[in-house]
Formats: sequence, C-alpha cells, structure tokens
Amino acid sequence: MQDLPKTPLHIPDNKAVATFGTGCFWCTEAVFQKLNGVESVQSGFSGGHLENPSYKEVVTGTTGHAEVVQLVFDPKVIGFSELLEVFWSSHDPTTLNRQGADVGPQYRSAIFYHTPEQKQAAEHMKASLDADKAFDRPIVTEITPFANFYPAEDYHTNYFEMNGHQPYCQMVIRPKVEKFKKHFAEKLK
Repeated sequence: MQDLPKTPLHIPDNKAVATFGTGCFWCTEAVFQKLNGVESVQSGFSGGHLENPSYKEVVTGTTGHAEVVQLVFDPKVIGFSELLEVFWSSHDPTTLNRQGADVGPQYRSAIFYHTPEQKQAAEHMKASLDADKAFDRPIVTEITPFANFYPAEDYHTNYFEMNGHQPYCQMVIRPKVEKFKKHFAEKLK
C-alpha cells in the first residue's frame, strides 16, 4: 500500500490544531463548537488509506478512515490538555470500533496528534485515566501521528445546529451536548 501525501495545514499564527475521533462527527462537532477558545471545527475523515474519501465510502468501514473533527484553537485561551478532558468525557473510549449504535472502524476512538507534545499529553492522560480506573474497562483509544484530513461533504457541517429536530439529533446528540454543557459550563462560549 502506498502512503498518501501528507495533508498541508494552514494554521493561523498563534493558533494550534487538534484532530479527534469520538464516533459520529456530528456529535463531536456539536460539543467542541461550544468551547471558548475553539475557533473552528470541521468534520472529516482521517487515518485511512483512501485519498479524498466520500462519506458513503467511509461508512462502509473499508477505507481505514475514522470520522473525526479537526479543531483550530487558541492555546492562550484553551490548552490541548483541556481539549483532551472534553475528548475523554464526550464519548466511550473503552469500546473498540463502536460508539453506541454506530459500529465499525470509522467510529473508533482516536487522537491524531500533530506535535510530540500532543502525543505526550494524550498518552499521559490515557495512562492516568486507566490507572485511576476512570472507566469500567481499559481505554482503547488509538493515539497515532496525524497524516491526512479530508473534509466531509458540506451537508455534514453544523449538522446538529441545522438538523436539531431530526430523531438522531434529539435522541443521541442533544443528550451529549446537554451533559457536556453541565460538566464544562465554565469553558463555554
């Protein structure tokens, strides 16, 4: 298998980027958009072997990609460790290739780190959470170097905001967002 070309990132001065997979990117986007210091959240795909995949290709589970969000954030306002706290609490990092009813490798828990410092912070927090038995089972989150990000189709952007009346949004996303808002009230925009 040939390596895909590395995705060039255009990060504004004094900003940083993070790429997280927590299952359905609609849920993840809805949570991270509300954090003070997060300047943009884009849904997409990362970690696979197919260049420029479509949503229909990724949901087959055969591309190797995970549904992810890529965040641009201001590290003077919110640090990567704080983003990791939200990451760990916004999904179940102990289920392999599954989040609730969403099943397949495209729904895996993943951190695609951009710097050695992000890798160290992610590995340290994962080890600490496991040592503290923060979850009933061991964490299976993949921590791997970032290589590529492919934006999802436009209709995935702001999905919860645009489709909040849909049953999936009401039954799955809204409860996650409400729990998040209670737990991280001091970090909200």
